Amino acid sequence: QVQLVESGGGLVQAGGSLRLSCAASGRTLFSSYYMGWFRQAPGKEREIVAEISRGGGSRTYANSVKGRFTISRDAAKNTLYLQMNGLIPEDTAVYYCAARQSVSWTYWGQGTQVTVSS
Repeated sequence: QVQLVESGGGLVQAGGSLRLSCAASGRTLFSSYYMGWFRQAPGKEREIVAEISRGGGSRTYANSVKGRFTISRDAAKNTLYLQMNGLIPEDTAVYYCAARQSVSWTYWGQGTQVTVSS
């Protein structure tokens, strides 16, 4: 089991940057989980933004954020990151980190709000 706490959200102008963090704690090793970032905008379904493998060697991104966002993880700090550059108003959403050991995303954080003004 793992507990996830996001931080780093806020209000930023279009073209700006933010770095989200997700601190993981619990009895199971952080490195045993695939980790991901999701987001949900008002009136829309939750969508996956990026995913990273257990060791960090494999990363996948939604087409909408490729080239702008970078997912990373620090095993020593039990922390997941999402570096977001070139933000646009369409990136406005609540961002969640999540963890899985199998197919299903089992563990979720409480979310952090990101608002991009035009």
